[in-house]
Amino acid sequence: MSEGGSGARQEKHKGPVVMRGNQVDGTTTDQRLLDSRGPSDWVHTDPWRVLRIQAEFVEGFGALAELGPAIACFGSARTKPEDPVYAIGEEVGRKLTAAGFAVITGGGPGAMEAVNKGASEAGGTSVGLGIELAFENGLNDWVDIGINFRYFFARKTMFVKYSQGFVVLPGGLGTLDELFEALTLVQTQKVTSFPLVLIGTDYWQGMIDWLRDRALVHGTISRSDIDMLQLTDDVDHAVSLMVEARERGRSQVAGP
Repeated sequence: MSEGGSGARQEKHKGPVVMRGNQVDGTTTDQRLLDSRGPSDWVHTDPWRVLRIQAEFVEGFGALAELGPAIACFGSARTKPEDPVYAIGEEVGRKLTAAGFAVITGGGPGAMEAVNKGASEAGGTSVGLGIELAFENGLNDWVDIGINFRYFFARKTMFVKYSQGFVVLPGGLGTLDELFEALTLVQTQKVTSFPLVLIGTDYWQGMIDWLRDRALVHGTISRSDIDMLQLTDDVDHAVSLMVEARERGRSQVAGP
C-alpha cells in the first residue's frame, strides 16, 4: 500500500486490480482463502476460487514463456538506497544482464529494486513478480515485465519454473522462505538441481554455522544439504556459477 505525497490516496494492488481510497481493504486474498473461521459459505465459494487461481497460472505462464535464461534474485524490501547492499544488488543486475540472463525479483523496493534497476539500466530484461499484501508499495519503477499475484503459491511456482539459479542478498523472513523452499525442492528432487548463491558472508555465515553445528550434528539434515549453499562476497563469482550451471545444462541437452 502506498501513501505518496501530500493529498495522495492510499493505493493497493490486488492481482491486476488497483484499488484506491475507501476501496482499499485490510485483508489479502491468501488470508481469506486460508481462513477457516466464519460461516459455512466457504463451501460454496472455494470451488470458484479455483478459476481465479487457474487464471493466475495462465497469466504467469503466458507472460514468461519466452523469457529465456533467467536468475531469481531475492533480498530485503527494507534495504535503503544508501545501504552498501543496494549497490551490490545493482551490480548483480548489471552483471547477470551482461552474462545473458534476465533477472526475476519479487518486484518490491529495497534489494529487489536494486537488482531490477541494475538490469534495466544495462539493457536487460527486468522482471518483477509482485504479491498482494495488506501493506505494500506495488511494483518498483525498474520492473520492465511485471505480474501482480494474489496467491503466494502461484507466484512461487513462477520463480522456480522460470529461473535457472538463485542469487540471495541479505534479507528477512520472505527471503528466508524463498531460500529454504528452493533448498527443499532440490533436496526432495522436485526440481533439477540449480545453483543457490548467498551474497554477504558476514550476514549469512551465522546461518551456515547453525546448520552445520546444530542441524547437521542432530542428524536432521545431511552434509549435502549444506553443500547446496554457496557463500561469497564476489558478485563476479556468483555470476560465474550461474554461467557454469547454464553451460552444463546446455551440454546435457546436447548429449555426447
